Amino acid sequence: MISDEKWMKIAIDEAHLAMDENEIPVGAVLVKDNKLIAQAHNRPIINNDPTAHAEIEVLRKAGAKLRNYRLPRTTLYVTLEPCAMCFGAMIHARIDRVVFGASDFKSGVCGSTIDLSSQSIFNHQISVSGAVLEHKCKNILQSFFKSLRK
Repeated sequence: MISDEKWMKIAIDEAHLAMDENEIPVGAVLVKDNKLIAQAHNRPIINNDPTAHAEIEVLRKAGAKLRNYRLPRTTLYVTLEPCAMCFGAMIHARIDRVVFGASDFKSGVCGSTIDLSSQSIFNHQISVSGAVLEHKCKNILQSFFKSLRK
């Protein structure tokens, strides 16, 4: 979808901000009614907070902006497939849809290591789309880790 690519490009810009801060370059945006609600990037190192993943940061910003911890009828765009912690937070926030760029074969829970979105045990279901601008999202991560190894 063209709009998915539009929003993912903003998430990619956020990933670049994370990389500039020497954080793992993951960016996220939250959209409602085709309007940007919040954008964020990874900040666990800077914040000394293991929960400060891009998805959690964007949920925090959106919740504060909308003055509600529930974020129904929203789509979260993220450059890397969410982990279990982030997916759990999305369930609690009642996100309708998550769109990710690159798959995470170590800790991704939207199909790469496990697919939590297909589990009927949760009280809320999230629609998942992957591989949106996958190549660009993957390249940012690969170049970041390559520079660390030098």
